[in-house]
Amino acid sequence: MTETTDKPLALITGASRGIGAATAELLAAAGWHVILTARTEKALAEVDDRIHAAGGTATIAPFDLADFDAIDRLGQAIGGRWGRLDALILNAALLGTLAPVPHLNLKEWDQLVAINLTANMRLIRAADPWLRQAKAATLVAVTSSVAASPRAYWGGYAATKAALENLVHTYGAEVRNISPIRTHIIDPGATRTKMRAAAYPGEDPARLKPPEDAAQMIVEAVMQ
Repeated sequence: MTETTDKPLALITGASRGIGAATAELLAAAGWHVILTARTEKALAEVDDRIHAAGGTATIAPFDLADFDAIDRLGQAIGGRWGRLDALILNAALLGTLAPVPHLNLKEWDQLVAINLTANMRLIRAADPWLRQAKAATLVAVTSSVAASPRAYWGGYAATKAALENLVHTYGAEVRNISPIRTHIIDPGATRTKMRAAAYPGEDPARLKPPEDAAQMIVEAVMQ
C-alpha cells in the first residue's frame, strides 16, 4: 500500500559515515525523509538516531551494493511504499589499492567495477520509474578529480569514476527533455573522510574540510 507524505524523499548510498551521513542529516534537517543505505546496520542506526533526535525522519536499508538483487528489491520497495523518489544520491564507493595498472589485483578490480560502476547503474535503473513520478527529481553522483585528470597509481578508482561520470551524463541527456529528472556530478575535493585517510595516510586531517562542507555542495545541487 502506497504511503502519502508531504516530505520529499531522498535515497543516499554510503550513508553510514562521512559525506553520505552528513548529507542525510542536512537533508533531514531541511525537511526531507531520507532513505539510508550502507553495509553496516549499526552505523546506519546511529545516523538514524541522530536524525530522529534532531526532529527529522529516516528509513535505513542496510545491504551490500554488490548484492544487485537487493538493489532491485529496494527500488520495488520504494515504489510500493511511496510511489516516487525525489532525489538519488550516489555517494558510496571503494578506493581499492593504489597500484600501477599492470599490478592491479584482478579480484579487487572486479569489486571496484561492481561497486563504483555497476551498482550505480543498477541503482539508476531501479530508481528511474520513481524519479519520473516526482514533480522535480535530482540525481547526484559524487566523483573525484582523478576521473578527469589521471594520476599515477589511481587507475582502478579513477577509471570507475570516469565511467560513472559518463554514465550519469548520458542518462541526464536521455531524460532531460522528457522527464522532471536533472543530473549533477559533484567533486567535493579534499575532505576529511576515511577514504581520504586511506589514500593519504601521512596527511593532517585537520587541514581538510569536514564532510559537512562537502555535504552542503550536494544539498545545494539537490535543491536547485
